[in-house]
Amino acid sequence: MARKLKTKKLKTKKLKIKKGDKVTVITGRDKGKTGEIMRVDPKKDRVFVQGVNMVKRHQSATPTDPGGIVEKEASLHVSNVAHIDPKTDRPTRVGLREDAGGRKVRYARRSGETIDL
Repeated sequence: MARKLKTKKLKTKKLKIKKGDKVTVITGRDKGKTGEIMRVDPKKDRVFVQGVNMVKRHQSATPTDPGGIVEKEASLHVSNVAHIDPKTDRPTRVGLREDAGGRKVRYARRSGETIDL
């Protein structure tokens, strides 16, 4: 009888950036551009930012879509974006702390302003 091999299940780490957050790109071709997070892929550590890292894709026609060359957002690595401080509108790191009710909230490390309400 053949032995069954054990496979390790990879644990996805929790990202401090969520859908809807305002971020700025800190490295790469689109450095300095800002936008809102549209989608987060925690397994690959990647995010999609609205209007940033635009690529052209050749799409074939379907009954509902005419096809042609379509521009859409490509993903960016999480390390290449920084959260925008709600108080100063500058890039900041994100920290975690408990609020008065004992709930964990994210806060901007630059100003101390709470991000999650």
